Amino acid sequence: MKLICYLSNGYPTIESSIEMAKIYAEAGCDVIEVDFPSYDPYLEGEFIAGRMKEALSNCDDYEKYMDGIIKIKQENPNIQILLLAYGNTIERIGIEKFINFCLENELRDLIFVGDNNELLAKLIENELKISCYVQFHMPEEEIEAAKESNGFVYLQAKPMTDNINEKYPTLKDCINHLKDLGIDRQIYCGVGIRDAEDIKMAKTAGADGVFVGSTILKLHNDISKLKATIAELKNATK
Repeated sequence: MKLICYLSNGYPTIESSIEMAKIYAEAGCDVIEVDFPSYDPYLEGEFIAGRMKEALSNCDDYEKYMDGIIKIKQENPNIQILLLAYGNTIERIGIEKFINFCLENELRDLIFVGDNNELLAKLIENELKISCYVQFHMPEEEIEAAKESNGFVYLQAKPMTDNINEKYPTLKDCINHLKDLGIDRQIYCGVGIRDAEDIKMAKTAGADGVFVGSTILKLHNDISKLKATIAELKNATK
C-alpha cells in the first residue's frame, strides 16, 4: 500500500519545498502530492490555505512553481508525483500551457478542484488522469462520477459527522462496494488518516494507498521527528 505525503509547494519558498521533497523520499514515502498554491483555495482548511497564501506572497510566478516540480521529479526518480491544482489556478497558468507541462513531464495524475466542467473535459481529453472524490456516506452522484472518472478514487477514510450510509457503515464496506461496481482503478483513502493505526485500518479495509497531510506538514521544523514519523507511517503500510 502506498504512503502519499502532502507537500505545500512554495512554503515558505520553492527551494525549501524541493529540499523537503528529498526528505520525504529518503524517509520512505511512495508518492508526493504537490500542490499549485491557489489564490482561492476554497476547499482547504485554514492551515493549508494559510500556507498557500504565504507561498504566493513570496512568489506569484507559476512558471517558477512548474520549474520546481520538474526539479523535484528529476531529483527523486523513484517517487511518483501527484499534482493538486484548482481550476482557478490552471486558468491563471493558461490551460494549454498547464496541459503541455503535465504531458511533457509525464505528470498525468491530477487532483482537480473546481466546477468548470468544460475545463475538466479538456484535461481528460488530453489524457490526464483526474481523481474523483467520494465522501464516506457514499452519495450516489459521487459514486456515478467515480465510475465515469479515468483516475484514482479519493475516498474519505473517516466520517467527519454522523452522516454514515447504513448500507456501507465501514470503510471496508465502502471500498468493497466501489469494487463491486467494477471500479478497478486505485482507491486511495484520505481525510482523517493521522497515525499508524489509521493506516493499518485503511490497509485492512483494502485501500491501495493513504494520504497523510497535516501530520507531516506540522513537523517541517523538526526534521528528525518528521523522518521518523514518515518511516513509522510507511512501516504501517507493509
